[in-house]
Amino acid sequence: MPAARTLFEKIWQRHIIAEHETSVLLYIDKHLINEVTSPQAFDGLRTTGRKPWRRQSVLATADHNIPTLNRRAGMHSEIAQRQLATLERNCEEYGLQYYSLTDARQGILHVVAPELGETLPGITIACGDSHTTTHGAFATLAFGIGTSDIEQVLATQCLQVPKLKTMNVRLHGTMRAGVYAKDIALAFLRKFGTDCAAGCALEFSGNVVSGLSMESRMTLCNLAAEAGARVGIIGVDDITIDYLKGRPSSPQGHEWALATEYWSTLHTDDGAKFDRNVEFDVSDVAPQVTWGTTPAMTVSLFESVPDPRSAGNLDAQRAAARALDYMGLRAGTPMRSIRLDKIFIGSCTNSRIEDLRIVAGIVKRRKVAAGIRQALIVPGSGLVKRQAEEEGLHEIFLDAGFEWRDAGCSMCLGMNNDSLSEGERCASTSNRNFEGRQGRGGRSHLLSPAIAAATAIAGRFAAPEEI
Repeated sequence: MPAARTLFEKIWQRHIIAEHETSVLLYIDKHLINEVTSPQAFDGLRTTGRKPWRRQSVLATADHNIPTLNRRAGMHSEIAQRQLATLERNCEEYGLQYYSLTDARQGILHVVAPELGETLPGITIACGDSHTTTHGAFATLAFGIGTSDIEQVLATQCLQVPKLKTMNVRLHGTMRAGVYAKDIALAFLRKFGTDCAAGCALEFSGNVVSGLSMESRMTLCNLAAEAGARVGIIGVDDITIDYLKGRPSSPQGHEWALATEYWSTLHTDDGAKFDRNVEFDVSDVAPQVTWGTTPAMTVSLFESVPDPRSAGNLDAQRAAARALDYMGLRAGTPMRSIRLDKIFIGSCTNSRIEDLRIVAGIVKRRKVAAGIRQALIVPGSGLVKRQAEEEGLHEIFLDAGFEWRDAGCSMCLGMNNDSLSEGERCASTSNRNFEGRQGRGGRSHLLSPAIAAATAIAGRFAAPEEI
């Protein structure tokens, strides 16, 4: 009998072209490109007189730097306009698939590719964005890469990758009512740290994962990047296959039957060995909110801001003290007493139709608190926006006082006009709360869409049952 293999090993071994002592050359099946990280890569192609090796593998759309309001007025800066024009020109010159700002399929790449069936089990994906790990929810090996790697993949369809360790995180127990994948991920980071999976292929498994929707699994794999993982991955089951059935780019007819037969093998074999195994019982996890400047600086919504002296060693205490200073918080302050200036519901972590339905269910027939200066809901793609509008969700949002925007990364990283001003405090469903991430001097708190929705109504951190 063949040796038992992990899910990672099954896909990894099928894609190795050449193997070296510390790295391998992997074949890349799908290449996603955006307006911010690709221009220099195309310049490199022209300099060396090369062309994309397999142009039909490339999917492009602008997402990072684009306006989510009044697009007819143009881009918000000369740099942004140049980036967009350069992406359009490069795609036209090389005949690459490109979704323009007027195409309903435009949006955040990590939302667009899965919903179109471009992300399929067993393939490899590369993209110039660190949260490419999102696609691992479909049993893919999905790598966030830099500009030099983008050029390499365009020119050769290959990627040089260090040999990775394997890590299995088994999520078990029973999720409480009102707890979501975002809460599980933040609680995991709080317990194990933002470097616990550094240099690893991180597989999520266990009964909790089996019970999650594909949208929630994408949230988990998205935040694997915040644990330092090079890829996050989840095995295929009926939920995976049901999600992909009938998607525009999914296999059809006889090819669908062949594909699902192969996909059904994409799980870790009994007896397969990981380099590291972690058990995480989610039964006691409550809704989570970050208080500091890393996703690991997290507490329950029902707790207080921690004392830096409880952070562990001296370096950790100093980091916690600096975070509190930046965030303008005092130890011992109850989280539910902290008032917010802005609400951002969106990003590649939480901008899918499932997220928007959760928000709508909470804010229906309610109003955004008077003290909230701005409350944004930014769908992850034009197709998500269209579906939300067909279901009437946008009317609920607008009636409550939210701004309903076009698709894009928006305030997640503040590269367009959606950003925080100095000292503004934001409840955000995004993935990073680093200093200045959403705007210079801005203070970001990560949380689930449910808590963001309740917070918008209460004006302070709140759970849905409180409003």
